[in-house]
Amino acid sequence: DVSRQLFQQINSAFSAHWKAQSGEALVINQSHGGSTKQARAVIDGLDADVVTLNQPSDIDAIAQKGRLLPMNWAGLLPNHSAAYTSTIIFLVRKRNPKGIKDWDDLVKPVVSVVVPNPKTSGNGRYSYLSAYAFALEKFGHDDAKARGFVADLFKNVPVLDTGGRGATTTFAERNIGDALVSFEAEILLAVKEHSDQELEAVVPSQSLEAEMPVAVVQKVARRRGTDRAAGAYLEFLYTEEAQEIIAQNFY
Repeated sequence: DVSRQLFQQINSAFSAHWKAQSGEALVINQSHGGSTKQARAVIDGLDADVVTLNQPSDIDAIAQKGRLLPMNWAGLLPNHSAAYTSTIIFLVRKRNPKGIKDWDDLVKPVVSVVVPNPKTSGNGRYSYLSAYAFALEKFGHDDAKARGFVADLFKNVPVLDTGGRGATTTFAERNIGDALVSFEAEILLAVKEHSDQELEAVVPSQSLEAEMPVAVVQKVARRRGTDRAAGAYLEFLYTEEAQEIIAQNFY
């Protein structure tokens, strides 16, 4: 759900592109929520022609449980069907009063951290895994200690929102937490949209690259007769025009 502004711009650009190419006018409807929650909605019957999620396992679930697209979906487009990537960073309050600089600081008892729920949000899952990867390095690949580190971090989380945008609202509008852990694009957007608070982005010493996979929900698109436009929509994401829009939103 943290990419809604991005895809509003993508949709406008693709609609103009498709109109010029085919002469057809398109109406593109968006549905947003935590990545895993959205995947579940599609499996349960939400008619999506395409899915633009933030972790491959969610699209795997649509293929395995919903049988709505082929298991080899990741090989149908370049870069494992990921048109762009992001990473996990922090957002802190004006002048960073708690001195938060790295993952170590998020486990301190005096620090309150806002993170999306890893069970419903790809954003939250990447945050969990980034903290775990940092701890593995810190503790010489001792799995038990790394898991303990992540457990300590989540003890400092007062609210587990279902998606990344909800977590941003909790932090920036409800004024809960000393740090928000989220995708880089969401953090930069929050800095811009809440400029009156002078929020600050903090880049930790280590994080994970998050691929943002996309796929045509072939069974739905064929039934609805939208498979040609759906395929073209995802191919458009790799064009220079769309990549420039993505860069403006993510960097």
